[in-house]
Order: sequence, then C-alpha cells, then structure tokens
Amino acid sequence: MTRLQKATLSFLSVLALGLTGLVIWVYQTRWGQPLGPSLQLATWTPLQLPATWTPNPNATQTPRASSNPVPVKPNASGPALCGAPPVMNILAIGSDTRSETYTYGLADVIRLVRVDFVTPKITILEFPRDLWVEIPDIADNLKGQDHEKLNQAYLYGNPGFKYSNDPAQGPGLLARTLALNFGTQIDHYAAVNMKTFVNIVNAVGGIDVYLPEPVDGRTADDPNNRLFFRSGHLHLDGNRALTLARIRIEGGFTRGENQNRVLCALRDQLTSSSVIKKIPDLIKSFEGNIQTDLSPEQIGQLACIGTKIEPGNIHFANFPQELFHQTRHYDPVFKKEISILEVDFDILRDYITQFNEGAWPTASGTPENKEEVPFCP
Repeated sequence: MTRLQKATLSFLSVLALGLTGLVIWVYQTRWGQPLGPSLQLATWTPLQLPATWTPNPNATQTPRASSNPVPVKPNASGPALCGAPPVMNILAIGSDTRSETYTYGLADVIRLVRVDFVTPKITILEFPRDLWVEIPDIADNLKGQDHEKLNQAYLYGNPGFKYSNDPAQGPGLLARTLALNFGTQIDHYAAVNMKTFVNIVNAVGGIDVYLPEPVDGRTADDPNNRLFFRSGHLHLDGNRALTLARIRIEGGFTRGENQNRVLCALRDQLTSSSVIKKIPDLIKSFEGNIQTDLSPEQIGQLACIGTKIEPGNIHFANFPQELFHQTRHYDPVFKKEISILEVDFDILRDYITQFNEGAWPTASGTPENKEEVPFCP
C-alpha cells in the first residue's frame, strides 16, 4: 500500500466512524430518507474520448448537457456491491467556521470522492480553493459580479449570506459551481466544520504526527509560537492538529500535504485498541455538526464498501501543479487585489471528464509527472 493510499484510508476511517455514529443518532428515522436537502443539479453526458486518452494542453472541448444522460460506467462488469448504485460521487467539504452551525464559513477543503461499487474502487480529487470561477445566483447581490473564488460559493449559499435559494444551501451552490465550470458529476455532499474536527481529535485522545521538516506558519502580523511545529514526532490535541492542517504560508499544495499527514495520524489513532472506549465521545462529536444529504442507508453502503476495497484500488488524485499560475486579481467586492490561481479550464475539464468515467487517475494514482510524498509511516 502506498503512503498516499494510507492517507486516503485515514480519511475513510474518519468518515466511516463519524457517519456510523450519525446512523445511530438518526436510526429512528426512515432508513432511506436523506439527512438533508438533496442537490439540484443538471446531469452531464460524458465526452466520448479514446480509451488511450491523455490530457491535451490545447484542449477546447467542454462537457455537454443532456436531457437523456448516459450513465457513468464502472471500471468492471458485474453487480454493484453493498446494495448500492454502480457509482456514487460525493462532494466532501471542510468548512473553516469555528461555530457549531453552518451559518457562515468558507470551503477550506474541497474534494470530490468517486466511489465505484462494482470494482470496488475509491478516488479522491482535491480542488484548489483559490480558483477564480463563475458562481450561479450571486450577481444580483454583488452588483452584477458573477465571479469569485471557488471557496466562496459555499459561503454565499449558506444562511448567513443566502445569495442562493438552493435548498442544499452552501454545499448545493458549491456543487453547482463545480458543475458549471468543470463539468463535475456530484450525487451527494458531506460538509464538516472545524469544531467537529477538533472534537474528533480530542475524543480519541489526540494524534501523533511525524514531520520530516519543521512547519513554520508565523508571519510578521502573527508571530505566535502556536504556528510553529518542530520536526520529528509530535502529539497534538484537536486545536493544534487543526492549526497544522490549515497553515498555508508555503501555498495550498503544501498545506494539502500537511493535511494528509494529519489524516494519517488520525487513522492510526482511530484504528488503535485504545479508541474503543472513546467511541461514545466520538459519536457525540458528530451530532448536529455535519451537513449531508446522505441517507442512513447510503451511509451503510459506504461503510460496507470500505471493508471490500483492495489497497491498489484506492487513489488520491491531484491536478498537476504546473498547470496553475498564482497571480493577483482586482476583486470589486473586497475593493482590492486578491491572490488567485489561474489555469486553463479546458484542461481541467478534460481531466474531470475522465475522472467522471473512472479513467483518470490511472493505476499509479497520479499524473505522470506527479511524485508521491511520504505522508504516512
């Protein structure tokens, strides 16, 4: 098992344990009833590209909307396992709000999780939060401006701003933004806030993280030592673990690496024998602190498939870093220049088309020129 696959397993461990607690909490409701409003998305038809396709830097083709959608085909023939559909695509969101509610908060983490119940196989794709994108529904509230950073779609859809009437609120507007700009296919969503993450880590007694190099997030404006993490083995409580996962002084891609290290450490703690007596506290940490339209039945299907996945069928995907260029753009809303990522959206759409169909990433789990980084021991 590769180190990135271990990081993915940590994510699945957190999801499975937390959602298992949520299942217990809502068990008296209808088994198939969604726990939140469903997404309102148009359906996309996958592009018909050759089986030997590779991303084309000069690509101009974009996804096509269709009233007669073509189902996404799983990677192997045969029945779907666990009583689930062949494929389930979940938008996973980490909110930066520290409150117990989802009134405000940006999408600090944006990942698309594709679960193949036939192979079985799971692929997690990270979206950079600083992409400058078109966001539906916001122009009337922003004096005609219809573009903002990707992570703000989640903020504008939630009750604090309510720039959209989407019943799924922030997750719904973010899902429609991704579909509009990149042709993503999303069936469900799950959003977790920072308070929930802190509660999870504390509920299991903290985590042990190994850092090969120091991580220093201190700045002239905030020189506090809480932003410094020495190299080596560290034991972190919930707040310290959250701080490490959020430091982005060296850029969003480096922050993603630190997030994977935190997930690996959390996986180790969740799978230890000492955590059994802490399960009640872990379940309590999730109650009322998650946004999702998954039903208890679908949560059970995800927990079921997690026990059947071979290590070679777990992939952690990232767009190649060289596609992105950091620049500054004047934002009329904030009346100042802000930092954004520029990228050819047509290239990302090509990647997404193949992701939707289960054709990318390949068995290596990453594009050709993307090296794996050792996050897990």
